[in-house]
Amino acid sequence: MRSGQYAERVDRGRVALAGVTTALVGFASSSAVVLAGLQAAGATPGQAASGLVALCLTQALGMLWLAQRTRLPVVLAWSTPGAALLAAGAVPEGGWPAAVGAFAIAGALIVLTGLWPALARLVGAIPGPIAQAMLAGVLVGLCLAPVRALVEQPLAILPIVLVWLVLIRFAPTWASPAAFAAGLLVLGVEAAAGGGVDGPVLPMLEPVLPAFGWQAAVGIALPLYVVTMASQNVPGSAVLASYGYRVPWRESMVVTGVGTIAGAPFGGHAINLAAITAALAASPDSHPDAAQRWRAVRVSALVYLVLAAVSTALTTLVGAAPGVLAAVAGLALLPTLASSLRAAMADDHGRIPAVITFVVAASGVTMLGIGAAFWALLAGLIAHALLRRR
Repeated sequence: MRSGQYAERVDRGRVALAGVTTALVGFASSSAVVLAGLQAAGATPGQAASGLVALCLTQALGMLWLAQRTRLPVVLAWSTPGAALLAAGAVPEGGWPAAVGAFAIAGALIVLTGLWPALARLVGAIPGPIAQAMLAGVLVGLCLAPVRALVEQPLAILPIVLVWLVLIRFAPTWASPAAFAAGLLVLGVEAAAGGGVDGPVLPMLEPVLPAFGWQAAVGIALPLYVVTMASQNVPGSAVLASYGYRVPWRESMVVTGVGTIAGAPFGGHAINLAAITAALAASPDSHPDAAQRWRAVRVSALVYLVLAAVSTALTTLVGAAPGVLAAVAGLALLPTLASSLRAAMADDHGRIPAVITFVVAASGVTMLGIGAAFWALLAGLIAHALLRRR
């Protein structure tokens, strides 16, 4: 009897550890990317902090709902590729309210994907190499930030890079969170040397009335929707399937889409199925019984509620040395860039359309008030149609 109770305690401990790890890895590995993306889209530091709080809250509530309803380890996350897309772009015509409107449109498209199978098939018809090449082109500029920061601030950035390299070698899952922790340490030193930080530390939400314009809809909402579906929702579903789970697709899309719409006025750009961190909760390391692993998601959701409370303080600390944030974000995105390039160039017959997509996205051009991501997608699809073998 005692051995049975001990085994039960061990299993509970594993579930709790998996849930905490899932949340901490997800938050620490890409929150810097989110803050950089929101500010690039026109948000003030306070509005970016509000967006990070909104994302933590909406994905936590979404996970609690899905875990309780489905009893499956469905982990949600914010759209890191979507945040990278924002960070590589420019402030849309109409400013931050237009960006917020685009976030809401992207959420509506995600809901529609769950309710209307034809739209899901249409998105699935976009060649994978084209979508991945668009993402890779967007990421290039961001991944150059650590190089520039290392030249400009070697004493501050070199320790972060070394920590990241060591962890990439021995514990890849923790490389980005460790770099984030090292970045926080550097920020703390910078803040202390500068006499402290000036700004809010308590969590707050700053609502903004969305504005809707066709430039932001085409230049932000559509690419945000495409990269979220292609780089998060589809791989996230595949990860869960690899552990024997069938994702409740319709309900997941509706929950994440509604969560995105709800978070948009407060600066949340998009939430979706998690891809990398999904494995932390769905694997046997979480619990030997596959039917019990959903409990790790519930723990993760509760941790995200706690993280929402410290998000504003984090944003204020980042203001002490913004270059450090850019370097941490660039390091966090390097593995994504590598996997995107590999997926984009894997098919010999589709390599030229993928390269065209990549260079247009990397160019950062803006035409008619629409950013490079849309033009890259359009150019890649046209090239694919003209050059594909029949």
